[in-house]
Amino acid sequence: MSIQERKEPESDLRKYYTVFLQLGLVAVLLLFIVAMKVEFVADSPDTDLTEEQEVVEMEEVIQTQQEETPPPPPKPQVPVEVPNDEIIEDQEINLDADMNLNEPLDMPPPPEEEEEEEEDFFVAVEQMPELIGGLAELQQKINYPERAKRAGIEGRVIVQFIVTEDGNVEDPKVVRGIGGGADQEALRVVKQAKFKPGRQRGEPVRVQYSLPIIYRLQN
Repeated sequence: MSIQERKEPESDLRKYYTVFLQLGLVAVLLLFIVAMKVEFVADSPDTDLTEEQEVVEMEEVIQTQQEETPPPPPKPQVPVEVPNDEIIEDQEINLDADMNLNEPLDMPPPPEEEEEEEEDFFVAVEQMPELIGGLAELQQKINYPERAKRAGIEGRVIVQFIVTEDGNVEDPKVVRGIGGGADQEALRVVKQAKFKPGRQRGEPVRVQYSLPIIYRLQN
């Protein structure tokens, strides 16, 4: 008897190989379809990844106004008692009086304008006055005052005056002095001085003139 004849039909599995293969494929396909339809959701808490922004609150700035305090009220006036015996006379005003516009009005006279006195002398002329004998001769007539000598006073006295048309000295005055009696002595000598008068357009005129008188002590 051969080997094939010894096998039983129930133990021959090759006859069901194709059937098992097809059933396996169908089972795998079903599992795949089920797996595609099932959603796997992970149970994880929702986290907000956005950072929390810092909230800045804007405070409203209220402008303050300085209240001005009103000044204190003025003090009430103290009433002054008026005697009842005083009688106030009523003045009658005549409103019916006619006003004549043609009559001249009584106006105070206009103020009189003071006429400025014109100077009757020249300050500068074409030909200035000339001291007769020169300043050196006039200087020799000076007597040094004893008071000025004792005080050691030295300096220059300026005398201003008017040289008249005749060459005389008029209205001499000291415009710069040194004191100690030297000013009076300078006036005394200048009054005695004689000049050739100044001339303007060939005519003798009055001219303002100044002379220096020098005081110097001798060692």
